[in-house]
Amino acid sequence: MRVTWTAGTLSFRLDPEDEITGKASDDYPVKLATNSCSIGGVPDDAHPDLFALAAWTIVAPWTRRRVTFDRAVSAELAEALHAGWGVEAGPVGALPRPQGARLAISYSGGADSVAATAMYPEAPFVHFQRVPHPRVPNRWPHYRSDVLAELAATTGHELSVVTSDLEYTLAEPRPGYPEHHAVAAGALLLADQLDLGGLAFGYELGSRWLGGDRYVGRFTPDNPMWAPHGRWGRLFAAAGVHIVLPVGGVSEAVTMRLALGSPLREQVRWCLQGTDGPCRTCGKCVYKELIQAAVERRPLDIPRGATNRARKWLKKPPYGGQEMVQYALARVPGIEDTLFAPALDYFDVAEEATSWLDHCYRPAVEEIPEAWRAQTASFVEANVGFMTPDEARRVETWGAWQGEEMV
Repeated sequence: MRVTWTAGTLSFRLDPEDEITGKASDDYPVKLATNSCSIGGVPDDAHPDLFALAAWTIVAPWTRRRVTFDRAVSAELAEALHAGWGVEAGPVGALPRPQGARLAISYSGGADSVAATAMYPEAPFVHFQRVPHPRVPNRWPHYRSDVLAELAATTGHELSVVTSDLEYTLAEPRPGYPEHHAVAAGALLLADQLDLGGLAFGYELGSRWLGGDRYVGRFTPDNPMWAPHGRWGRLFAAAGVHIVLPVGGVSEAVTMRLALGSPLREQVRWCLQGTDGPCRTCGKCVYKELIQAAVERRPLDIPRGATNRARKWLKKPPYGGQEMVQYALARVPGIEDTLFAPALDYFDVAEEATSWLDHCYRPAVEEIPEAWRAQTASFVEANVGFMTPDEARRVETWGAWQGEEMV
């Protein structure tokens, strides 16, 4: 793979051994559509390791043996690429980038990133906004990235909006990030300007420790995408920008509660399709409504037209997000009279069975870099509470089967 940056445009050329269809870090297949993309709102004088890392978040799935950048990178970054992916990276010759002092939040506007903001209210936001690609048709016109960016601008926080068409590098399965980390490409190029030493993502307990949506459902302490000792964690650290997961130890029920109690409650938006508000019928709206109804202890409010969106949560587990489905089934009044009634057959819906999801898994806080760990721990202690040893074992035995039920 040969990578070139020119005035905010990334161009890359595959080597003979590279492949058009590759796999992201969670083994999800992704097919290449085009070999260029742009990132706007960023400087052109960032450290070469930052340019290299931003490019790698985009080209990694299709690179097999080597990656050649258009500027020398540090030996530390090249070693992290080799150790993590087995690729030879070069040319080598730059001094390593020193770690910055500040933490920024990769701000999507959803409940998870708003909950992270509650922990670090002083942190600046970097918001990624998808824009059209000049050569690739938009096959997802209902995605309202402009609405999300407008909401981010009303938060009153220090905000940098990064515009990019990098999601159109994918032909299949649809426009999206080649790697989950590509959402950080713009923030990485801003890291010198903002003096960043850490970038906070809103990935929660399910994504960090319970396997995430596209994994086999099991405990994942060595999660390759988000563990600080994983290949991505080591690579970000080599560029002086640590991956930080402020809400990595709490469930989506907790992030929902924190977001709804936040000063940014009115700006919370997880829907990618609504304009004046959530569309209420997309799959994400259905899932988040289930969690919100559980947190607020009220009946479910889902339009009739959204019924078919719930199918994947009505099947027999395991599947991503099942811990939150079980949590909600135990707490939503009248759930037996809703479209989720068939799922009741698969779960223990006593509240005690999911009470561990109301607390924080302590190792998640212990892996946060020292510069921000104490602030996280203090917030969790005051607002969430830590899991007991028995509750922590529910996390650490996730994926162990007992009869027909996952515990």
